[in-house]
Amino acid sequence: MDEPRLACCVGIDVSKDRLDVHLRPSDEAFAVARDGKGLGNLVERLKALNVSLIVLEATGGFETTVAAAIAGAGLPLAVVNPRQIRDFARALGKLVARRRQIVEMIGMEQNRRRRTTDKRLAKRIDRHLAFLEKELAEVDGDIDAGVRASPAWRETEQLLTSVPGVGPVTARTLIAELPELGCLDRRKLAALVGVAPFNRDSGTWRGHRVIAGGRTSVRSALYMAALVAIRHNPPIKAVYQRLVARGRPKKVAIIACLRQVLTILNAIVRDATPRIAQNA
Repeated sequence: MDEPRLACCVGIDVSKDRLDVHLRPSDEAFAVARDGKGLGNLVERLKALNVSLIVLEATGGFETTVAAAIAGAGLPLAVVNPRQIRDFARALGKLVARRRQIVEMIGMEQNRRRRTTDKRLAKRIDRHLAFLEKELAEVDGDIDAGVRASPAWRETEQLLTSVPGVGPVTARTLIAELPELGCLDRRKLAALVGVAPFNRDSGTWRGHRVIAGGRTSVRSALYMAALVAIRHNPPIKAVYQRLVARGRPKKVAIIACLRQVLTILNAIVRDATPRIAQNA
């Protein structure tokens, strides 16, 4: 029996005379002329693949005949405006940041509520907490609508949440604030997030390896995901237990598990293959 073909996504950049085509996750790229022969060649090549989505950039009307040829062949097509994509991505990033701010405010107010002994002040804090919870629900609804409106983001969210320990909040933080996921190797990605250990050596002196810098919000989301994965994801749990058994501090072991989770997520997005399928 033939093995099933790996699903792929196709991006097409349209110009006056040619079409530049890029396939993910294979990273194959080719170009065809924007004429009848070139379109026919493109459609035949795409029909031979297991295409989950073709994204075509709207470019001053040049995309019209291309879209007609692809849609006419029954292939899954989305015509997008590059400016709208950038604006949409920025909007999602702002929503995710706002959600983080609201969660922090809820935490601070809850701490104040536990400490106060003044009944009138407690009622005011309760009213503020109710308002913040309502705001959080509205922001979550906006983020959910934003992700569901984008087929590519929806697919990415499904891939990310296939990993035990990674929920919708972590997935959407990664979508909004780590667009490089799936495009870099694990070492560069760890450095970008700020979880790559670096040396603190001087001459013959050898210091402890530390992590620093990077994208704090992404690291925080992944840290929580790693804590959940240590409890519910057997391979990650095994890594944690092995490091602790060797005498490593628990926080060091958690960061190591975080890097492992990040590596897994990077591979899943790169290969467009959910964790369940990878383990099959």
